[in-house]
Amino acid sequence: MSPTETRIEHDSMGELAVPAAALWGAQTQRAVQNFPLSGRTMPRAFIRALAQVKSAAASANAGLGLLEAEVAAAIVAVAAEVAAGRHDAQFPVDVFQTGSGTSSNMNANEVIARLAAARLGRAVHPNDQVNMSQSSNDAIPTAIHVGALLALREDLLPALLGLAATLQRREQEFAGRVKTGRTHLMDAMPLTLAQELSGWRTQIEHGIERLRSVEPRLLALAQGGTAVGTGINAEPRFAAQFCAALADLTGLPFQPSRNFFESLATQDSAVELSGQLRVIAVGLMKIANDLRWMNSGPLAGLGEIALPALQPGSSIMPGKVNPVIPEAVAMIAAQVMGGDATIAIAGQSGNFQLNVMLPVIAWNLLENIRLLANAVRALDQKAIAGFTVDAARLDAALERNPILVTALNPVIGYERGAAIAKRALAEGRPIAEVAAVMTGLPATRLAALLDPRALTRGGIVDRGGSGS
Repeated sequence: MSPTETRIEHDSMGELAVPAAALWGAQTQRAVQNFPLSGRTMPRAFIRALAQVKSAAASANAGLGLLEAEVAAAIVAVAAEVAAGRHDAQFPVDVFQTGSGTSSNMNANEVIARLAAARLGRAVHPNDQVNMSQSSNDAIPTAIHVGALLALREDLLPALLGLAATLQRREQEFAGRVKTGRTHLMDAMPLTLAQELSGWRTQIEHGIERLRSVEPRLLALAQGGTAVGTGINAEPRFAAQFCAALADLTGLPFQPSRNFFESLATQDSAVELSGQLRVIAVGLMKIANDLRWMNSGPLAGLGEIALPALQPGSSIMPGKVNPVIPEAVAMIAAQVMGGDATIAIAGQSGNFQLNVMLPVIAWNLLENIRLLANAVRALDQKAIAGFTVDAARLDAALERNPILVTALNPVIGYERGAAIAKRALAEGRPIAEVAAVMTGLPATRLAALLDPRALTRGGIVDRGGSGS
């Protein structure tokens, strides 16, 4: 069949030529022609979720005696193919489309109807049968929740748990490695490398807790509210039947929203989840930048650690190796923060009974989850799991650290301590050596007071991984 061949389809606005090989119909074709705006189509996770919505709706309608069992079975079968990604090329509608996502909803209805008709050998109607008991206004918000929750459970949360486990393993490895702390990028009191990593781990664990805290609101679905929240054209039992069918399909305990008006008019749960993703992105950028600083050098920087060498770092400077994974992670973090800003603005666009920026919310939310999961895995496997420590460099810096004098404050006072620190720094001498001269304290007592390992005790109440 020639790519230029067409067939004639019709909808309520009349007839329209559609590519002959396309599975979609007239409404999808109108959207293709009306929205050639970005070339960016709805993400795979969204298409999967929307197909699962169609499958669960068909099962619910059949169970209520509203849809012929044979038709429902065909819809369920082909929706599974769509959910599995076998027909992704048949979803060409741009993200920037009608704000309700009606074009994407009809795209799914038309593709599933055509595939089901081919299976049955008779017509299946995209509106009357595939879209039975539904509206774009409840199907698209439902697909956003389903897609986001599945992406969290299957992708991002496992990645975060893996990173937390790697950090905990490396903490144990570096439990006795003392280093100079830094505040304001300036030398500060010592801590162990394990304590430093424990701060990163706890950030990740808190991120896991934050994501899990959103789940109850993602499990509450708009499906059943139909056009404005009243449930027009949906049998009163449909919402509960739909959620039961979707739970069987996904293994997740979905429930009807306790207020369909809220679920259609707002996207507060998506905004909430996006905010938690932003927090994780902020944490990842902090960790990535710490790694970059610690890896800096190898001669003129801190040089405390060496990240795995993954690729040449310069097209002109031979031998240069850059911290490419932390840099990539920091860029993803910036992208996620930008996506969160878009979602926050879009979340405000709930005019009366419907939010009208649903597709852009869906795209940014699901893309942010996907990007974060990829970033977390890269940081875990290609940076944190394999960095090495320059123990000699850590020890040398620690020995010269003038801020160790802080430990003498209770004995000699702040001002005498400051004088010792300034002299040690000016003369490039160890703090214990200068303190012995300026205080007359016995060497054994100074050694005990200034023992870096003793100064690192405390700071962690519970080392157990709360996110694991």
